[in-house]
Amino acid sequence: MRNIRLTIAYDGTEYHGFQRQPEFHGPTIQGTLEKTWQKLVEEEVSLTTAGRTDTGVHAAGQVVNFHTKARIPIDKIPKAFNSMLPRDIRVLEAQEVEPEFNARFKARWKRYDYLIDNSPIVDVFSRLYTAHEPLPLNYSKMQEAAGYLEGRHNFKAFCAVGGSSKTFERNLYICRVTKEAHKIRITCIGDGFLYNMVRIIAGTLIYVGKERIQPEEIPKIITSQDRTLGGPTAPPQGLTMTYVHYGEDSPLDIYPEFRD
Repeated sequence: MRNIRLTIAYDGTEYHGFQRQPEFHGPTIQGTLEKTWQKLVEEEVSLTTAGRTDTGVHAAGQVVNFHTKARIPIDKIPKAFNSMLPRDIRVLEAQEVEPEFNARFKARWKRYDYLIDNSPIVDVFSRLYTAHEPLPLNYSKMQEAAGYLEGRHNFKAFCAVGGSSKTFERNLYICRVTKEAHKIRITCIGDGFLYNMVRIIAGTLIYVGKERIQPEEIPKIITSQDRTLGGPTAPPQGLTMTYVHYGEDSPLDIYPEFRD
C-alpha cells in the first residue's frame, strides 16, 4: 500500500465542512475527494486530514493522506484529481510518504487567517472570503489584545460546545492583527486548535475593536475558562486554513515578518 499525501485548496462556501457526512446533509470536502478517487481508480479510500474545517470555511493549504493500491505515478495524481473535481476544490501537490505518516498526528503547527472587511459597504468581490463589519474598529486595541493570547494557555473560554477535545491547553505561537486598507487580518499559528477556537478569537477581537471588551480583560477571560465572557463566534466565511507544517522549523523561521 502506498501512502499518499495531498496538499489541497478549497472554497468552502458550498460545502458542509470537511468531514464526510450522510448524503442528506449535503456535499463535504472529504466526501467529494473520496468519491473522485473512487471514480478514478475504482477504489474506496478514507482520507485523514490535518484539521477538520467547518461549513463555509476555506483552505489554502489543507493536508490529507490516504493509503492506496493504485499505481498512478505521483506526478500525475494532481492532474487526475483536478480533471474530475469541482472547480472549487484543487489538489495542489501530491507526495508519496512513509507508511506511518499521518496528516493529523504528524502536524507540528498550523496557520489560520481570519479576514475582516471593515468598510462601510461590503466588497462584493471578497464577500465570500471575509466577514463584513461596517462599524469602525479600533485597530490598535485589537493588536494589543491579540498579544495577550500568545503563549501556552487553557483556551476553554475560546472553545465552542460540541468539540471532542479532552484537554484545552494549546500553544498559540503567534496571534497578530495586521491591516491593509479596509481589510483587517487576524493570524493565528499554534500547535493545535479547539472547536471554533479561531472564530471565537476573531469574534472576541472584533468586540475589542468595538470597545465592548478592553484588551486588558483578555487574561481574565483566559483564566476564567468561561466561554460566555468572550465575544461571539465570528462568521465562517472569514476563516481560511492557510498552512500546515510538518518539519522542525518554528513559525518564525517560516514567517519572519512576525518577529518583533
